Amino acid sequence: MNSARKAAASASAAAVVALPLVTAGIGSTPDAATGQESPPVDPVALPPPPAEQASEDDYWKRLARKRLRLLAKRERRIVRLLYTLHRHRQQRVLPVPHLSAWLCIHRYEGSWSDSGDPYWGGLQMDRTFMLTYAPRWLLAKGWANSWTPRQQMWVAERAWPSRGFYPWPNTARACGLI
Repeated sequence: MNSARKAAASASAAAVVALPLVTAGIGSTPDAATGQESPPVDPVALPPPPAEQASEDDYWKRLARKRLRLLAKRERRIVRLLYTLHRHRQQRVLPVPHLSAWLCIHRYEGSWSDSGDPYWGGLQMDRTFMLTYAPRWLLAKGWANSWTPRQQMWVAERAWPSRGFYPWPNTARACGLI
């Protein structure tokens, strides 16, 4: 009984597989021109598609590859552009107006990274000075000893129009600024 079921199942499976092949024009079907049946065709060994269809498929594949290459080029260009802009932003630094004066004051004050309380940085800024003239940098980077020398000079430059060089009275006198 089991062998009969297996035989029936394989026969029905073969019929199910053959049915779509016959309806698709593959297999032994009568030829419209001659009326004779053509020999069955092995579906695995189908001939290559016509030249028109192959060239059309190749066209779309080439187009897809070309678009991917262009996209890759665009992405590379965008990355290069962003990198260049980033470098220009870092390099685009305005000159400090009283650079020589601040460097002279720094010569008599501490190191640019001096962290001794109550004064920080190369221009020896105290807490109230930093809170008044550089609150954003104070929040972002901490005390003046963690700022770059140029940032420290720009903070002092912000104070200069209202206070001049008087926050550094002794060193400003030594430099001839007062």
